[in-house]
Amino acid sequence: MATVMEFTSPAEEFPLGSVFENLPGVTVELERLIPHETLIIPYFWVRGVETENIEAAFEPHAGVTGIQLVDSVEDEYLMRAEWKQEYFGVLSALAKANVVVLSGIGMKDEWRFEVRSESQEDIAEFREYCQDNDIPIEITAVHAMLPIQGEGYELTETQREALVLAYERGYFDTPRKTSLEEIADELDITQQSLSSRLRRGHRRLIGATLVSVP
Repeated sequence: MATVMEFTSPAEEFPLGSVFENLPGVTVELERLIPHETLIIPYFWVRGVETENIEAAFEPHAGVTGIQLVDSVEDEYLMRAEWKQEYFGVLSALAKANVVVLSGIGMKDEWRFEVRSESQEDIAEFREYCQDNDIPIEITAVHAMLPIQGEGYELTETQREALVLAYERGYFDTPRKTSLEEIADELDITQQSLSSRLRRGHRRLIGATLVSVP
């Protein structure tokens, strides 16, 4: 059964951590990716900062061989990173394990990850790798994917919780009766994490109801 795990890790334990020293108010969000042991070249967004040279904010950091600006929209920057294969850390643990990174959000204090695997054995392998290599992670949730009202509607428990609460509180009403901040406070998560859960939940529902997949 597909299993989803959420965990946190100190900001400095993940490549790109140096950016939080130069830009403490920045948020970094990884594009969804499937790590591979021999090739990990993810794209990520940098948000919440205005700077003339975003690439310069990423000083040399263990595990990174290069950072490149791909595109920018106002104060959001799409970046591309290349990693050192021999780097030991959360990134190498994700590459060794057979997991898909659904979400990776970094702020000055910590990174928050949500990963999915096809079996609990893969999750156990990831945890064991982190323990054996002294990679600090704190697991905050482990749960199975669950279908809601029909085949193909698979949402995680956290996605469903966020969507239902946002609906019940009137977030989707016009005008809105609540804000992301209020819902995030009620769920005891960051606004970035809530926004990510809502976005991924919407994507799954739209893909299952409005888009015909050949």
